[in-house]
Amino acid sequence: MRDLFAHALEWCEAHRELLFWMGVGSFTLLVATFLLVPLLVGALPVDEFLERRAPRHAWRDLHPAVALTLRILRNAFGALCVLAGIAMLVLPGQGLLTIFVGVLMLEFPGKRRLVLCVVGKRPVQRTLNWMRRRRGVPEFRFQD
Repeated sequence: MRDLFAHALEWCEAHRELLFWMGVGSFTLLVATFLLVPLLVGALPVDEFLERRAPRHAWRDLHPAVALTLRILRNAFGALCVLAGIAMLVLPGQGLLTIFVGVLMLEFPGKRRLVLCVVGKRPVQRTLNWMRRRRGVPEFRFQD
């Protein structure tokens, strides 16, 4: 056990700059989360979390090359957030929230079902509607 601890300390000493920049990135994500999440939650339509809601196709009106580039960038950033969130589980930062935001940015089969499952929880619904009330927009409608 002592060897493991000593090895970890050696690694930290050898990678001091990397750890510094990871801390800066973690703090930046924390501030961005507190600033952007309420704005994004307030911008979503009231019926966003109803199962019967027809999916939006935001990429439909863009040139195919632009749409593909944006989708690749969005998925790459989502994957980066998931990886950063996993690292934040042991480093300073809000790991679970960052992982969740990253998952929301990724495109994969069953994502809508996962989001509806998470948003189906009463504490999550109360928090989302609290954010919307603070922004002065109507509350979400959820499945009964």
